[in-house]
Amino acid sequence: MTTKVLIVDDQALVRAGFRMILEAEPDFEIVGEAADGLGAVLAARETEPHVILMDVRMPNVDGLQATRKLLEGREHGPRVLILTTFDLDEYVYEALRAGASGFLLKDTPPEQLVDAIRLVVAGDALLSPEITRRVVAEFARRSPATEAPEVEELNPQEIELLQLVARGLSNEEISGELLVDEGAVREDLAGILAKLRLRDRVQAVVFAYEQGIVEATGAVDD
Repeated sequence: MTTKVLIVDDQALVRAGFRMILEAEPDFEIVGEAADGLGAVLAARETEPHVILMDVRMPNVDGLQATRKLLEGREHGPRVLILTTFDLDEYVYEALRAGASGFLLKDTPPEQLVDAIRLVVAGDALLSPEITRRVVAEFARRSPATEAPEVEELNPQEIELLQLVARGLSNEEISGELLVDEGAVREDLAGILAKLRLRDRVQAVVFAYEQGIVEATGAVDD
């Protein structure tokens, strides 16, 4: 299967660099480029990409606003990977809340960029777990946890699984931790996402921190 990618950045040189990296891969097709969030929304409607590389800080309509417009109220849609220069960036946190599937630093090595896109397409939305956890924990710490009614629908086993996901463990690692089959982990996680009406693993991490299911203080390794 060919993965259709849309590249969004206000710097032409950055777009050209990403295009050069991705066009070298036989399973990627660059279906368009945009220089701001409005252009991203319009291009996404025309080209229906599987993955959007979205710069977060752009003039006019930024990447956060564009992500909201593209994903709000949609269970299925393009996977958005936020591009940023700073790993502690409030825009990144808000983009994750808006439904982005993860984020990458702009100086990410080419092979990691390629791997990240393939992971997202495969459904493994949590990228750079140590950085993602740090971003989420940093900003969750700034506001008190408020319990959503959906939390009451989770049983103790589901709470435990959600805690492990929020710690950044992969399905394989969770399988070893809980001594269950990896397929069962994937199935149970899908059930949790459906109960909580969350798009993917990243939103589950954000939810867990915001609801106090995982404590922000001391939860993140330096």
